[in-house]
Amino acid sequence: MATPLSDSALSPLSPLKTIAVVGLGTMGTGIAEVLAKAGREVIGIDISEARTAQALATLEAATTRAVARGRLTEEERARALARVRTATDLGAAADADLVIEVAPESYEIKQQIFRELDGIVRPGTILATGTNALSVTRLAAGSARPERVLGLHFFNPAPAMKLVEVVSSVLTAPQAVAAVTDLAIELGKEPVAVGDRPGFVADGLLFGYLNQAAAMYEARYASREDIDAAMRLGCGLPMGPLALLDLIGVDTARTVLEAMYAESRDRLHAPAPILKQLSEAGLTGRKSGRGFYTYEAPCSGTVVPDALTPAADASPVAGREVRSVGVAGSGTMASGIAEVFAKAGYDVVLAARSEEKAQAAKARIGTSLSRSVDKGRLTAEAAARVLDRITPAGSYDAFAEVDLAVEAVAEDLEVKRQLFATLDKVCKPGAVLATTTSSLPVVACARATSRPQDVIGMHFFNPAPAMKLVEVVRTVLTADDVHATVREVCAKIKKHAVDCGDRAGFIVNALLFPYLNNAIKMVQEHYASLDDIDAAMKLGGGYPMGPFELLDVVGLDVSLAIEKVLHREFRDPGLAPAPLLEHLVAAGCLGRKTGRGFREYARR
Repeated sequence: MATPLSDSALSPLSPLKTIAVVGLGTMGTGIAEVLAKAGREVIGIDISEARTAQALATLEAATTRAVARGRLTEEERARALARVRTATDLGAAADADLVIEVAPESYEIKQQIFRELDGIVRPGTILATGTNALSVTRLAAGSARPERVLGLHFFNPAPAMKLVEVVSSVLTAPQAVAAVTDLAIELGKEPVAVGDRPGFVADGLLFGYLNQAAAMYEARYASREDIDAAMRLGCGLPMGPLALLDLIGVDTARTVLEAMYAESRDRLHAPAPILKQLSEAGLTGRKSGRGFYTYEAPCSGTVVPDALTPAADASPVAGREVRSVGVAGSGTMASGIAEVFAKAGYDVVLAARSEEKAQAAKARIGTSLSRSVDKGRLTAEAAARVLDRITPAGSYDAFAEVDLAVEAVAEDLEVKRQLFATLDKVCKPGAVLATTTSSLPVVACARATSRPQDVIGMHFFNPAPAMKLVEVVRTVLTADDVHATVREVCAKIKKHAVDCGDRAGFIVNALLFPYLNNAIKMVQEHYASLDDIDAAMKLGGGYPMGPFELLDVVGLDVSLAIEKVLHREFRDPGLAPAPLLEHLVAAGCLGRKTGRGFREYARR
């Protein structure tokens, strides 16, 4: 039973100089390395001498690599290793100022450790759990010193990852939080203060996204390779979600999701059945040598081909010949796509609703090419040749001879249908008709024509000249040779094509926007601040931008529209747009373009 905070609990804490780490697996050993390099005395504790010897060997190897890379001197390495001693008995923690428990994710195991520590450590010692899935409050309540118990969640690999989540329960003394926060700063980490709920900030957002990716793969909507490539290239992530699940451990992900679902009852957190199947089969990812992918050996990061690896030339049919391309539209996306095709050597007709708009779009391409020349990416002569390949037109009649017509007009289904009806009339037989929609049904565009077999989705990402990804979206009516044509064209324009079916969000938006929506819900529920959430996802998840930075760049109105499309398509209550997002859009706070969204910006 929890006891009230005593006067001693509220007294100033002694500096955290001697720190015990209980559990010397990958994470515990990494934490020990961080502490030793920062000048702390470290007591590493595990259940057997074999485990402690392995941890010491790992530390020696890691510090040797650090010396070789110039990050440590040989003298600093020797001093760091001398600060680490190991034991197989919790009694070795008697003199510790702080104990960090990094045992398996089990209430029974962790509570047993805390009960034993209660009878060993000094009254002022802080007890920290490294859990990312279990309730810190529940662990604290089982301790004789709940005011000294908190969460200290490092990220893997601990020496490299800057984020540390400092997790308070309702029982935690502020002095304990302050002492551990100061320690994290002294270790060179970025501490983020969060409350006690499964997953905290970073994993709370990350694991919902990983779970949806696993479910997408299980439904055979897209291949594992295409899902991972889409999120790396479309969002700038360091790893795809399925590769990341293998790195984390499929069994660990399942445990975290079970804990999240037990609290939220949000179906997005209910572990995808494939996670259970893989876990119970022992296919837990890299550590077992096989998970979503197959690896060279257990604990290896080298992927090797298996029965699911796609063949180098997966298309059984040849595509149609494409020599000229029509791009419909005059906005940023249309001009970017026209630039991409012209750079690849295609003759491009850039058509808009008026000659003036088409000329303005070509001028925008000229400006873009000039920037490339200034940066040394193109010669002035090459830029001039690219621009010469683009013919502006004020009517779609100019598409009469193009082999591929790509529309990039407003994201409005009726506008697109009307355009496809026009393309059906003006384009020659056999021309491929493509839509760049990011959220609307491709088949609805196809049905506006008399040749739905020739219609396909080519979802470019903004800015089109820089972004490598194109989502190739087949409908149930798309002909095989049309699909093959677009794949061949993507290769020629040096884009990475991923295949997916015609459903809301395709791959990237279907995984990205629920994650963004969940971040908004965290702020709405006053769980964490905008700045802490953005920091957590950049530092803990390797995201190039935090969710609120990204929402303000994309536009809150655009984000809301995509959320609504996803909610309508999948009918999942967890996908309903966060009310805070709806309120901001209603108030005209749309992000950077209006000067205010989740944050305020200087007006240009």
